[in-house]
Parts: sequence; structure tokens; C-alpha cells
Amino acid sequence: MVQPRSACPAGRVGESERDMDEENSRDVIFSEVQPFRQVWIWAIVVALASLMWYTLVQQLLLGSPVGENPMPDLVLVIFWLVFGIGLPALFVFSRLVTEVRNDGIYIRYIPFHRSFRRIGFEDLRRYEVRTYRPLAEYGGWGIRHGFKGKGRAYNVSGNRGVQIELSNGKRLLIGSQRPEDLVRAIEAKPGHKNHAIAEELNDGP
Repeated sequence: MVQPRSACPAGRVGESERDMDEENSRDVIFSEVQPFRQVWIWAIVVALASLMWYTLVQQLLLGSPVGENPMPDLVLVIFWLVFGIGLPALFVFSRLVTEVRNDGIYIRYIPFHRSFRRIGFEDLRRYEVRTYRPLAEYGGWGIRHGFKGKGRAYNVSGNRGVQIELSNGKRLLIGSQRPEDLVRAIEAKPGHKNHAIAEELNDGP
């Protein structure tokens, strides 16, 4: 099952989390950070943001309302905050971070996850690299729930990833630009091979 990291004792939250991150970082076998890359999505976001900035400047600063039925100033400001600032910022700062460590797979979708979600190796029933259809199977990219029993998906771009089936029967898809490397890191599991796999992966493109 997907689990958040355990909570730190009260009074030492910041220090304990830093210590945990430093300790876990030494056990990372595989790491991938993926931002949003779809050009067409960025085109829509930029177009919406540009429209809101233009309308705001025209109506509030230049005193020239846009359109025959301009929206009230308060509504315009709200739309500007959401689509002119909030939406672009969301796409700029969104990241899917996937790591394989000695004790499992760690997933963090920034900014929606405050900490990593862990999938223990003991919870894996099977996994494989596969090509999928983001729109048809999951309705797009992000933290998605698939259609017809596809399970949950974490993805930001592309159409390839690692399909995981958990021991409880649930399915999870992790989108990746390096799915073969991700599977190889999972197959390493804890043991002496981890260091060799990590070195080989780090030497790759």
C-alpha cells in the first residue's frame, strides 16, 4: 500500500525530518524529477494568463473595460488571481519525484504531497514497463484515477511508465521518461547489487 513517511516526534519535527532526508538520500538507487512538458498544455495556460493580464490592465489601470458586458472589478481580480497567477505558478512548480530506495519506491507529487509516499517492496505483486493512453485511460496527467479499474496514476508527461499491481489487488501507474531504469532499480531490491546498479544508472544519460 502507498504510505506517507512516519511522523516525527513533537518538538523536533524540523531536525528529525532533515536527519531522515539525509539518511534516506544515501540509500537512493534511482531518482527522477519530472516537470510538466506538454507544449499544448503550456500554450493553453499561457494564453489564459495573458488574457487575464490584458483584461486586468485594460479595465483597472487604463479604465477601458473589455467587451460589451465586462465583468465586475472584484470578479475580474479573482479570475486574474486564479488564471493569471495561480494556474501558471502551479504548472511551473509542479514536479513528480520518483525514487527507489533500499526499502521501497517513493513518490512525491509537488506541491500536492508534503512528503514522500512509500510503496514497500513487500507490497509489490508484479510490475512492468508499458505504454498507455493518458487521456483515454486516465483522463490526462496529474494525480489521476483511471477508468474501468485502471487504478491510480501519477504522471506529468509522455505515455510511458511502470504499471504496478500491489499485493492487495490495487493498481498503480507511475509515469516515467526512464521506465526501464526504474524497473531495473526495483529489481535490484536490497542487497549487494544496489550499489552497482546505482553507479550504472548514475553514469547513464
